[in-house]
Amino acid sequence: MPFDVHDFPEASRLDRAATRRSRRAVAVWLFCVAAMIMVMIVLGGATRLTGSGLSIMEWAPLMGALPPMSDAEWHRLFALYQNIPQYSLVNEGFGLAGFKQIFWLEWTHRLWGRLIGLAFIAPLIWFWATARIERSLVPRLLLLFFLGGLQGAVGWFMVASGFFPDSTAVSPYRLVVHLVLALILYGAIIWTGLSLLRPVRLGARAGLPVRLLAVACLCLTALTIIAGGFVAGTHAGLIYNSFPLMDGHLVPVSYADLRPLLRNLTENVAAVQFDHRLLATLTLLAVTILAITGLRRAFPKPLALALAAAVCGQYALGVATLLLVVPVPLATAHQAGAVLVLTVVLVAVHHLTGRRIGATTPVSRQPADTAVSQGPTLR
Repeated sequence: MPFDVHDFPEASRLDRAATRRSRRAVAVWLFCVAAMIMVMIVLGGATRLTGSGLSIMEWAPLMGALPPMSDAEWHRLFALYQNIPQYSLVNEGFGLAGFKQIFWLEWTHRLWGRLIGLAFIAPLIWFWATARIERSLVPRLLLLFFLGGLQGAVGWFMVASGFFPDSTAVSPYRLVVHLVLALILYGAIIWTGLSLLRPVRLGARAGLPVRLLAVACLCLTALTIIAGGFVAGTHAGLIYNSFPLMDGHLVPVSYADLRPLLRNLTENVAAVQFDHRLLATLTLLAVTILAITGLRRAFPKPLALALAAAVCGQYALGVATLLLVVPVPLATAHQAGAVLVLTVVLVAVHHLTGRRIGATTPVSRQPADTAVSQGPTLR
C-alpha cells in the first residue's frame, strides 16, 4: 500500500528498539491530528446545518484568527453579511445578536482548522530536528501538510459559492469536494499511523475473499459518505421523511426526472436521497458480513464487534435523522458516526492488507555486536 513504511533490516537490536519507540511517538501524534480532523468534520457539519458557513465574508488566513475586537468591527461584518442573499432570503431581520450566534460557530470552525495546521507542522519540525522521523517519511508528511493547507483554500472556494445571486447555501459540488479532500487527508494520516504502530500484519492468515470484502466495505463506506454530502448539499433529507418507502414507493417516481440522466445523481433530491439510502444499506450488509467473518477467523474480537456496532449504530442514526426531519444535534451525530465507521473499516482493511513492516526483507541474524549499526536515530 502507498502509505506503508518499512523497517531497517541491518539495524542492531538496540537501534530497532529506538526505531520502534520513535515510531510509536510519531503514530500517537498522527492519531491526535486525525482526531482533530474528525472534530473539524463534525464542526463543519454543524456549521452547514445551522447555516453559519456564510457568516464570514472574508478569507483572512492570518488575521482571521482574531475575532472582532470592537462594536464597530461587529457592525462592519454584519453589514457585509446583510449584502448576501442568505440574509435577505432566509435571515432578514434577525439582528446583530442572531448574526453573532452563527458567526461564532463559523469562526470556531476556521480557528480549529488553523490549530490543526499548527498541531501538524510544529511536532513535525520537532520530530525532524531530533531525528525521530526517518527521511523516507518526511516527503509524505510534507505532502499531507500541503493537502491540509489546500483544504483551507478549498473551504473558502466552497463558501464563496454561497455568495452568488439567489444562493442561500454553498454549492453541493464544492461541498462534496471539500468533504472528499478532508476524508482523503484523514484516511492517509490514519493509515500512516497504523503502519508505524503495527509492526506485523496480524490478519495475514485471512484469505483473499476476506481481504477483497474489506476493501469493498471501504469503497462502499466512502461512496455512502460522498452520497451523504450531496444529500446535505441539496437538503434532500428534508423531504421523503419516511422509511423504508419514499412517498409510498421503494424507488421514488421522480427518480429520473432530470435530463441528462446523470444530473439526477447529484441534483435530483429524490434520486440523491434514494442513492444514499441504497448505499447505506449495502454498506450495512457488507460491513456486518465482514464483522461476522472476522469474528470467526480474521479479526480480534474487539475489532469485529466495533465494526458491527459502528455500522449498525450509524444506520440507526441515519434513519432517525430522516424520520425526525434532520434535527441539528442528531444530524451532527450522524456525520460523526460516518467518520467513525470509516475509521473502523480502515483499521480492518489495514489489519488485513497493510504491508507487514520488515517482512519484505529479512532482519539480519548476525549477532548484535557485529551488526551494522545505523545509530539510535532515524535520520
